[in-house]
Amino acid sequence: MSFFADKQTLDDLNISGKYNHKSVYRMFDTVTTGGGRKLLEQMFRQPLTDHAAINDRSSIFQYFGRNAVTFPFGTEAFEVVENYLSSGISGSMPATAWNIISVRLLKTVIRDTRYDLLVTGVGKTIALLKVFREFICQLAASGAYSPVQAHIEKIREIFNDKRLQWLNDAQDVAQISPLRLIRYDYLLRTACQNEMKTLVDIIYEFDVYIAVAAVGRTKHFCYARAAPKHKNVINISGLFHPSLEKPVSNHISFQQECNVAFLTGANMAGKSTFMKSFGIAVYLSHMGFPVAAEKMEFSVKDGLFSTINVPDSLEHGYSHFYAEVLRVKSVAEQVGASKDLVVLFDELFKGTNVKDAFDATLAITAAFSENTNCFFIISSHIIEVGEALKERGGSYQFLYLPTVMEGNVPRYTYQLQPGITADRHGMVIIENEGLIGLIRKRE
Repeated sequence: MSFFADKQTLDDLNISGKYNHKSVYRMFDTVTTGGGRKLLEQMFRQPLTDHAAINDRSSIFQYFGRNAVTFPFGTEAFEVVENYLSSGISGSMPATAWNIISVRLLKTVIRDTRYDLLVTGVGKTIALLKVFREFICQLAASGAYSPVQAHIEKIREIFNDKRLQWLNDAQDVAQISPLRLIRYDYLLRTACQNEMKTLVDIIYEFDVYIAVAAVGRTKHFCYARAAPKHKNVINISGLFHPSLEKPVSNHISFQQECNVAFLTGANMAGKSTFMKSFGIAVYLSHMGFPVAAEKMEFSVKDGLFSTINVPDSLEHGYSHFYAEVLRVKSVAEQVGASKDLVVLFDELFKGTNVKDAFDATLAITAAFSENTNCFFIISSHIIEVGEALKERGGSYQFLYLPTVMEGNVPRYTYQLQPGITADRHGMVIIENEGLIGLIRKRE
């Protein structure tokens, strides 16, 4: 079973979207091959829930991050090889010979281009295999053992196959005889078809490993350490949002006895950005990917839910408040099903009046806190909810993002502090923008 996050959560955190230049996916999409891109998309669709598998994948990324190797193939050249190998005709050597002789004759008679494409495909495939073999030799020489040792051994086994020993002395295919071309083509696309597929699949993996590791190294991300589910902890030091150029880092921890963070702060203080930073870190860590933090350890969870931007529904006739209620109900059903989850609620019930919002936020937060196998961050402008939770006692931590007033101008530190803040400066912002004067202005 893979780690679960629904569309609302993925949209809130801007996780997926290969056509969205600001998505987390696009940040890591620096792969070269089409197969590598498909593998990257699959990793984003299916984060892991096994701590050993997460740590194994993470160790591979870390290995390529330390070694800083460059992917040895270009996009266009690799596409030629992919197309050549995928268009093979299974059959015997005579069938291969007949096909090549036929297209060679057609080239002479009607200027058919298939023979030239075949020669190009064979030549580029041989060149690619030689480059890849040299790349693996260099990789193996960098250390006696690596997390990709099994891959290296498999590649060596394939290149040591007697049927492929001719690669050592392969000549420029443009200069060889048709008989030798027939032999090369038969071996590459028919006799060694499975071996070629294995090599190409490993190349796709290396493409992703190298690309993702390079992003993590360039952006100074860390690699989270996964622990078994029963540990029930998340500890993050130096957490920041991966898309910000000059981010402010923060620290946050959750344990079974402290599973709810109640977050307060004025508008624009950074509450939503912090929650998104946390959610993205949780998601990427379950993929084994580098995380925007200095250090992170976590026990695996079953899924992640966020409620940051909940729209109303004209189609179903839902008000914003009712859409919020339905969202909380959906999350509550998953929590009630004994799932181990991370849940982010930004400004619960802002679509209703203050009294109902107070009562509902207090009741929902208190009820969620009893599910100690789940971790929650709940933000609110209603500081009275925080005060009431403090009086009740329980598994809460209270955090706020402060505002520093410099005259009539608010300045935001974006640095988490323990406690509850009563910062409210909406009217200051309105006055600074001169809204009242604009409304009253007369010609």
